[in-house]
Amino acid sequence: MAIALPGQRLGTTATHLSGPGTHTDPSGAIIASLAGPIQTTTAGGRGANTSSIADKPTLSIPHPPPNPTAHNGASTTVLPRVGDEVLARVTRLQARQATVEMGVGGDDSGGAFVGIVRAQDVRATEKDKVKVGECFRVGDVIRAVVISLGDQTGYYLSTATNHLGVVMATSEDGNQMYPISWKEFRDPKTGRTESRKVAKPF
Repeated sequence: MAIALPGQRLGTTATHLSGPGTHTDPSGAIIASLAGPIQTTTAGGRGANTSSIADKPTLSIPHPPPNPTAHNGASTTVLPRVGDEVLARVTRLQARQATVEMGVGGDDSGGAFVGIVRAQDVRATEKDKVKVGECFRVGDVIRAVVISLGDQTGYYLSTATNHLGVVMATSEDGNQMYPISWKEFRDPKTGRTESRKVAKPF
């Protein structure tokens, strides 16, 4: 059985469906999100030996066993998994990506895990027009989903659905802001607005 590595191209949406442990890129390629054996099944579960056009085979990679935990006295560290929603704090911005420190299960304490939000994973539409600096600022708290275990630089995250994006933002004047649209926060003291990729604002 073939073994996939994170980021490996497995097929295309023209011939297959993207299943658990995979995601698609803007070109329609199906990409491995996990390391593991590649499984090909039909909707009816008959296995890989099918030529039905109406029923595309599904490419998937099974999740690994339950999360490993590391015990240090009373503390337990849970490792993020593909599909987990996380809260993360933006620590660095570059032209094509934002680097974050993240927690799991609603914990934004940060420091334990590094995540990367690439420009193409910021939103679902007009991906080629995304300017990372207009979507996030250092210090923002974002809600994102883990789409790949990534590489040595960190986990790959996405904010490309309506309920994902910036949930807490501080203005350039140091004031806590509130969302007024999908693209803007407002400073309640100065009245000035700043652009962000806002998590569902209302």
